[in-house]
Amino acid sequence: MRVELISKVAATYKTDKVTAKRNVYSTAVSDRDQLSISQTGYDYQIAKQAVAEASDIREDKVSQLKEQIASNKYSVDAGDFASKLLEQYNALNK
Repeated sequence: MRVELISKVAATYKTDKVTAKRNVYSTAVSDRDQLSISQTGYDYQIAKQAVAEASDIREDKVSQLKEQIASNKYSVDAGDFASKLLEQYNALNK
């Protein structure tokens, strides 16, 4: 699972104010615990589940690249490769 996706989903639903919904029950009406989930919490739960179920591998891209490699049509531009390599190196050293 890709952790950075969960943090992006969590950041989407982050709010400045925390609101609590309190239900007042009389002791004669209810002797059991109850749970109430806000709409934001429910949306977050659905988004988190969708991210967890999503594949980390994009099969369509992988199969396309496999075909190109098998037919010797896959080529990498050295300049593009070097720039991506430097970009990743610089990101790690920040």
